Amino acid sequence: MRSPQHSMAVLCCFLLLGLAAPQLHAQGVEVTAKIVVNKMLAPVAKKHTDPPSAANVVVWLSALKPGSPVPPWTAHPTPYRLVQKDKMFTPHLLVIPTGTSVQFPNEDPFFHNVFSLFNGKRFDLGLYESGTTRSVRFDREGISYIFCNIHPEMGAVVLALSTPYFGISSETGGVAIHNVLPGSYRVNVWSENGQSIDPAAAEQVVQISSEPVHLGNISLLPTTNVLANHKNKFGEDYQPSHDSH
Repeated sequence: MRSPQHSMAVLCCFLLLGLAAPQLHAQGVEVTAKIVVNKMLAPVAKKHTDPPSAANVVVWLSALKPGSPVPPWTAHPTPYRLVQKDKMFTPHLLVIPTGTSVQFPNEDPFFHNVFSLFNGKRFDLGLYESGTTRSVRFDREGISYIFCNIHPEMGAVVLALSTPYFGISSETGGVAIHNVLPGSYRVNVWSENGQSIDPAAAEQVVQISSEPVHLGNISLLPTTNVLANHKNKFGEDYQPSHDSH
């Protein structure tokens, strides 16, 4: 015969499980927005510049309350990589969790020298040959513009975030952030060749509850592309190349 203490312990376990169940099965909501670029106000185009686009704009939500519960990032099946091939970085835009390492394999038949000197992660991997790879740990949140010190046409962006709540806009400007838990968040926007027409709107605060939220239009003013107008790692103009590489 079971003791009263055993029965009480079993009852407590069931009560605790019952209280925890709603939290374990809690589902977040979807937050959407629409990126709109005012192309009529675009700056005069320079070499290597792409026309203003509503695609590849990153929108993310930062919790206002410290210590707010945040679900883990979706597991990434392979290490994060920025591959150097055909004098290009692939992918062009990489969004990663803060504290993650990124591999930079050289798949070209010649040397590369990957570096970043902007406000995100500052590093210089030096010269390394075909078939080798080097890695960088992006240990703080921020935007890192990635270049090659030999080939000025090469450029990419690594965006390290401390939140899994982000979305990247499609060709039509649509953005969706999935499974956002209830709470207060600040809206952040990054674009490679645009800035918000209204800075206050770009950092608006949104309250998430149990219903989907549409942030409306996020209007961007075209700007000069940082990747298209940059210096080498010494802060100097690139010298014309006299060889085939």
